Amino acid sequence: QSYCHRLQHDMYFLTSTSRLNEQVVDKIVLQLNRVYPQILTNEEAEKFRNPKASLHTRLSDLLKHLQKKGDRHCQEFYRALQINAEQLFNDLPSRKILKTPDPTEIDTDKEQYMLNDRGPVFFLACFSMAAGLALFWYCCNSEKQVIGRARRILGFSPIIIGRHVRNICMLYLEDMSRN
Repeated sequence: QSYCHRLQHDMYFLTSTSRLNEQVVDKIVLQLNRVYPQILTNEEAEKFRNPKASLHTRLSDLLKHLQKKGDRHCQEFYRALQINAEQLFNDLPSRKILKTPDPTEIDTDKEQYMLNDRGPVFFLACFSMAAGLALFWYCCNSEKQVIGRARRILGFSPIIIGRHVRNICMLYLEDMSRN
C-alpha cells in the first residue's frame, strides 16, 4: 500500500478532535520544512503554521497538499509523525492493518484475552470440582491393591505430572502391591 493511500485512509483519524495538538502539528510542519529532503517550502510552512486558521483546517490542508505532491512526501509526513507523536503513529488505522498482514497469524493480545476472559472464580470452580472428583475416585475406591497414601497422592497427579506418567506410576504401584 502506498503512503498516499495510507494517508488517505488515516486522514479522518488524524483530523478528528484532540488527536494532534497545535505544538505537534507545528513540529511536524517545521520538520517537513527544515529536514532534508525539504518537503515544504518556507511559504507553505508558514501557511500551515498560521495560528489564525483552525487546527483542523490547517491539518486537513496539509494532508491534502502532501497527497497531491506524491508518495515520498507522504512518507516523510509519516516519519515526522513517528518522531513527534509516536503513540499516535502506533495507533493509526493503517498501522494496525500492516501489523497483521497474515490472516492465519494469531493476534497474541486477542488470544491472551480469550484465554483469560473467564476470570479467577471460574478457574477456582473448575479446579475445586476436579480436585473433588479425583479425591472421591481414588480415596473412596475399595481396591486394596494400591497403597493408600500413594494412591491419594497419585490421584492429584494429572494436575502435577500428566496422565501418561500417572498411569505408569499406578501400574508400578499395583505390581509392587502384588509382590
